[in-house]
Amino acid sequence: MRDTKVIELEEVAIRFSGDSGDGMQLTGTLFSDATALFGNDISTFPDYPSEIRAPQGTVGGVSGFQVQFGHKEINTPGDEAHVLVAMNPAAVKANARFMKPGGTIIYDVDSFTQKNLDKAKFSTDDPFGELNLEDFTKIAVPITSLTRESLKEFELDNKSVLRSKNMFALGLICWMFGRPMDYIENFIKTKFAKKPKVVDSNLKVLKDGYNYGLNMQHMTPQYLVNAAEIEKGVYRNVNGNQATAWGFLAAAEKAGRELFLGSYPITPATDVLVALAERRDLGVKTFQAEDEIAGICTTIGAAFAGDLAVTSTSGPGLALKSEALGLAVMAELPLVVVNVQRGGPSTGLPTKTEQSDLMQTLYGRNGESPMVVLAASTPSDCFYYAFLACKIAMERMVPVVLLTDGFLGNGSEPWRVPSMDELPEITPRIAKDSSSFKAYRRDEDTLAREWAFPGMKGYQHLIGGLEKNIEGSVSHDPENHQKNSEIREEKVQKVVEMLPELEVCGDKDGGDLLVVGWGGTYGHMISSVREMRKEGKSVSLAHFNFIKPLPANTEEVFSKFKKIVVCELNMGQFVAYLRDKLPGFEYHQVNKLKGLPFSVAELKENFDKLLED
Repeated sequence: MRDTKVIELEEVAIRFSGDSGDGMQLTGTLFSDATALFGNDISTFPDYPSEIRAPQGTVGGVSGFQVQFGHKEINTPGDEAHVLVAMNPAAVKANARFMKPGGTIIYDVDSFTQKNLDKAKFSTDDPFGELNLEDFTKIAVPITSLTRESLKEFELDNKSVLRSKNMFALGLICWMFGRPMDYIENFIKTKFAKKPKVVDSNLKVLKDGYNYGLNMQHMTPQYLVNAAEIEKGVYRNVNGNQATAWGFLAAAEKAGRELFLGSYPITPATDVLVALAERRDLGVKTFQAEDEIAGICTTIGAAFAGDLAVTSTSGPGLALKSEALGLAVMAELPLVVVNVQRGGPSTGLPTKTEQSDLMQTLYGRNGESPMVVLAASTPSDCFYYAFLACKIAMERMVPVVLLTDGFLGNGSEPWRVPSMDELPEITPRIAKDSSSFKAYRRDEDTLAREWAFPGMKGYQHLIGGLEKNIEGSVSHDPENHQKNSEIREEKVQKVVEMLPELEVCGDKDGGDLLVVGWGGTYGHMISSVREMRKEGKSVSLAHFNFIKPLPANTEEVFSKFKKIVVCELNMGQFVAYLRDKLPGFEYHQVNKLKGLPFSVAELKENFDKLLED
């Protein structure tokens, strides 16, 4: 028996990559779920092309999935991968720049034919030398031929055999990293329960991949990454879109209202619609509309009818919803819009991440049209901000926009499932006294009007896009419009009373550099700041989840630091907003528009330059 080489690591990042038809997204997801169940903290980043089926074997058609896991807190999928699993030459070429120096490349040697080298536009027959990967550990595995050999008894067609290659690779990686395969096996049995031949063939290939690693220990070392120390509770691996949907479900239960979602499918927000469409057992009503306008108009109707009303979209879809959003503002109805941002403008980069829609969310409507704007920062906390968005909407009678993005929506991490008792109460502002009801009479403290809907006797009133007076009658009086416009803005600003103050990670009493970010950049921000603080540098982080209104102590926090740098995945939308609302500070910027999240290394490089100036 050979001695097994075991390498112990604090954390490790693996990137699965291949053609769009090679099943890399499923492979990465199954490995990530098994790793989360093992007890590691994880963070994932699916990365795939926007075409339904990009040209096979080309760099443009490469689909990837990166997961970083460890036995300590993991905030990012990793800047660079320790291990790359490449199913063809194009996968190596597309991912060479994402590899950690000296890392390991496991590749399907059967796919490295001249035809595939040409498709990937290699100019020589030595792809690794051409990409300067000589110092990397390269493990050539005949994945295709071994899969054929594994499945020859099943008499499957060639397409079905090739579709199973990812299971061989998954089994091999499970052996290398000591992942138990119980979860993966149960998933296969459940998913293909009506196709026993598919179940048996996939399980056979999965186990053969595992056994290949076991038998070839001299080639494939094992890695040991111990489980993380985490708070006790029930956990599951969750992506941001799932967490968002479940936040809406929890809010509906807490508020005692039925949940309605009216939406049009759009990447990368579609999974919110899919997740809620599956929950009719919880009384959820979903409507897949013919377009974005119908999606939000049905949602406004549901809000008027007394439901917790939600719509989901991304970039161009938010633009189409803008007119109806103005109607929701004027009617002062509780409505939640979740915008899973993506690369733009227009169709842009629909499968890539970008903080593209902040200005559109804040200002992209006609007239003075204020709404509350929140931004989630991790896949799991999409749950809490979806819940909070609903609470604000129903208690303050305002439309609320929740901004997530493709990185959060598709990325995943372990999430401790809360009990309903842990979540705050939601008290919708439902009208209770019909004898004195006036549709636009307001609470003195919050300025919120009452919520009355059809079926409530004695509460009939006019509603629509025309300006009203306090009696609920249409009014063209100029003074009334001026006053109501100011009230609608002040009502949004008063939501600050429901929000926590801005927290600083680092020097709470001030320091040399304050890093400012918002939304889905949190993981890379906090990782870079923590690393620099370990190096003895005075760098702190203020990360925003509340955009409108800003936290009450924002100006106080900013005033304590010598320099402020605002980092965002756009050309400077949040920093422009800060310059407008808090003009007394000098803001530096770090911006990126590549369809990719920040890396910790590039953030640290920029922060070091600011500290040196």
